[in-house]
Amino acid sequence: MGRSVYIAGLGPGGGKSTIALGLAELLSRQTPRVGVFRPLVATRGEADPMLALLRERYRIDRPYEELFGTTFAEASAMVAAGHREELISRVVDRYRALERHFDAVVVIGSDFDDSGEPGPGLPREFAFNVRLATEFGSVVIPVVDGRDADAVEVASAARGAYHSVQDLGATVLAVIANRVPAGTAAPEDQTVPTYVIPEVPTISAPTVAELAEALGAEVLSGDAKALDRDVLDLVVGAAHVPVLLDHLTDGCLMITPGDRADLLVAAAAAHAAGEVSVAGLVLTLGERPDARVARLIESLHSGLAVLSVKTDSFHTIAAASRIEAGLNGRNPRKVQAAIGAFESTVDTEELLRRLDVTRSARVTPMMFEYDLIDRARADRRRLVLPEGTEERILRATEILLRRGVADLTLLGDPDEITRKARELGLDIGRAELHNPATSEWAEEFAETYAEIRKHRAMTLELARDVVRDVSYFGTMMVHTGRADGMVSGATHTTAATIRPAFEIIKTVPGVSVASSVFFMLLADRVLVYGDCAVNPDPNAEQLADIALSSAETAARFGIEPRVAMLSYSTGTSGAGADVEKVAAATRIVRERRPDLPVEGPIQYDAAIDPGVAATKLPDSTVAGKATVFVFPDLNTGNNTYKAVQRSANAVAVGPVMQALRRPVNDLSRGATVKDIVNTVAITAIQAAGESK
Repeated sequence: MGRSVYIAGLGPGGGKSTIALGLAELLSRQTPRVGVFRPLVATRGEADPMLALLRERYRIDRPYEELFGTTFAEASAMVAAGHREELISRVVDRYRALERHFDAVVVIGSDFDDSGEPGPGLPREFAFNVRLATEFGSVVIPVVDGRDADAVEVASAARGAYHSVQDLGATVLAVIANRVPAGTAAPEDQTVPTYVIPEVPTISAPTVAELAEALGAEVLSGDAKALDRDVLDLVVGAAHVPVLLDHLTDGCLMITPGDRADLLVAAAAAHAAGEVSVAGLVLTLGERPDARVARLIESLHSGLAVLSVKTDSFHTIAAASRIEAGLNGRNPRKVQAAIGAFESTVDTEELLRRLDVTRSARVTPMMFEYDLIDRARADRRRLVLPEGTEERILRATEILLRRGVADLTLLGDPDEITRKARELGLDIGRAELHNPATSEWAEEFAETYAEIRKHRAMTLELARDVVRDVSYFGTMMVHTGRADGMVSGATHTTAATIRPAFEIIKTVPGVSVASSVFFMLLADRVLVYGDCAVNPDPNAEQLADIALSSAETAARFGIEPRVAMLSYSTGTSGAGADVEKVAAATRIVRERRPDLPVEGPIQYDAAIDPGVAATKLPDSTVAGKATVFVFPDLNTGNNTYKAVQRSANAVAVGPVMQALRRPVNDLSRGATVKDIVNTVAITAIQAAGESK
């Protein structure tokens, strides 16, 4: 029977979605087969947003129709007809049919509330959910709504939730009070672990787009970024400009008649000037601003969305105040915020111990990526990101800070970085911002760089210009210990990113060449490919260094190194200068690391396919099960990793630099936000390893 956790809310609005997402994220790091189930959904015709999100995010391969028991309407009809036990039986049968496909299942309790008399001290909805949990064989996490509650009230509610579940015969895994006021401490002396998750406004706040859809508004202006802003507050524009300016708040949506040109211009100007970050403007009564006013607002380049509704201000704000967004796949920022809130307050290791979920020997791409995040968070480091004004870097920064992956320093003009983050509606407040052009470290860096490069006739005057370049400045931060590592390359070339590292940081003693690897995330395993990005044609000694560095990198990231020294020949079946180079490199590796499993020369098929290996190298400890693939030259390596990436639908994480004394990693200029997050996590893990 699969492991199952049932999330049961004590009343509506507790935020079960955040808990479900956090649990699914946690379990997916242990096993590739995580399922999700809801006893009741609103309708069969339209997908439940939370089920759809979890199904897509965790690559659940069962049809959507198998992920729920029945609908609210069908359940209500059965209860009204006196068939409550038949309803229970139907839902349990549906759950059992799904459960056998997964190693662990997250069950999101229903929001169903029948019309019967409540049980002793708790709604019958809660009893219904606990009964199902018992029938499923699930442990229960009761979720308490902590909004507006103080520490004493939270503790009392948590005790009540625990005893309510226990009295109904189910087992409590933990109690979670969600959306509690910031700063509220977790209750002590509870029977089971009890956690408090603070209110994170961005999770429940609707975006401008969601609000526009709910109000039936017409979008007069605003691109996708403007519509993606979170609406944290509502402000009615009715007073004079000075009064309005006093009431505008970050994330507010201003609602005002379309003919109030003074207020529209004032709000747009305040936003453009950086005085306040307005979410958007809503024009009521179907009135549109005068064309001259519209042009003036457009000339301010505020980037604000402007909506038009036919209702008056009173009814518009009344309707808008009732809109609360849920988590869904259309807004990854909210998803990351929810995961960050869960991970930062819940002891996930303790939960796993109590669940006793055995970690799968199979490693999926998602499991590997999540392991990176966990390891980086466990030994948090400070990293510098030189491209501080780049949108992808800013979006990744928000995710990394929310999830506690690393402390970050962004380079660039702080005013410009802050303005760009405001425009994008991002929260990067915990990042350190530093301007190389005005830095108090510049003279020290120039003197140090001039000393390092004096053999190249570097002068102090020239060094002052060099270190103001963000790549050189960031590298000097790493060299002087002001940062533990650097990640760059989203807008800079590979040469611009790694040249400063070669000049300043240099390679570790005893290694002739720095190199790189890609982590190739296949469907059921992770392989290491090196070198696919740096060295065009390494000689035998350099190739041996690449192999040893790649094996060390593999081991550092939990991959048992079995090294294949690739060639167009296996064993002694072929001859030629290229084969001899690989054979010589293999001998060097064996001399320097007799404990390391290595085979070479070996062809790719013999290295990865046990069937081919049994024919070509039947006695090899590496053939057919290699994990580290060392290519003879850059041409072969670069083409192979791209071919596997595209043809096998693999995820390629890298290039990851290795053999530098301190970690500096390069991004592809086409890197996604997810790529940046992964690379920062890898760099943080490397930095933690170097410090040890």
